[in-house]
Amino acid sequence: MTGSRWRALVCASLAFCALVSPGAAQAITPAQAEGENDTSSKDATPTDESPDWTPRVSAYLYLTPDGDYVQPTIAIDHQWLHLEGRYNYEDRNTVSAWVGYNFNVGSKVTLEITPMFGVVLGDTDGIAPGYEGTLTWRWLELYSESEYLFSSDGRSQSYLYNWSTLTASPTDWLRLGVAVQRTRAYATSRENQRGFLVGISTKHVGITGYVFDPDLDEPTYVFALDTNW
Repeated sequence: MTGSRWRALVCASLAFCALVSPGAAQAITPAQAEGENDTSSKDATPTDESPDWTPRVSAYLYLTPDGDYVQPTIAIDHQWLHLEGRYNYEDRNTVSAWVGYNFNVGSKVTLEITPMFGVVLGDTDGIAPGYEGTLTWRWLELYSESEYLFSSDGRSQSYLYNWSTLTASPTDWLRLGVAVQRTRAYATSRENQRGFLVGISTKHVGITGYVFDPDLDEPTYVFALDTNW
């Protein structure tokens, strides 16, 4: 690795370790955060006020054989409405704007899913239907986000993107699992990249490290910082 890549790995590792503590709590979902902020009681007067907007911000540092870059995402939810903005996601130097509909079903086994539609502009232009979904049972969680980009440059440049993880949480603050990714944001020798992840979280902040294609001479490393409030 180059010196700059080693420095990025060291900084990400230090940040990862800084959050590990016996009292760390599991990161909460937007729905959980909304519930914890509810100050109503049986003596309070009911109101018709809508819940607050719930923002989330994440940044993914990609260390790839094709070059290093950061992929930020900003999302906000209000009841059923989901709004999201991404950069360097479908392609480098490319921004996408999304609108979606939130809904969930189940109690013991829960499914939270958001069908979305996005507009993509930059080095790659087009439109994209997609979704984000989470299936949870006890301490197991399957997360997936996917889209099909209809490129303005024609069918040959259109493609299916997917990011999926399957994780287990042996403690409230630790996640272990596997990940699969299909992307064209950087050149890779494999159409579908596979790897593993380790993540830790506090109440509002989570840090996760990923390694894709660890069997190759030059694997891809991803460090993710997620916040919600």
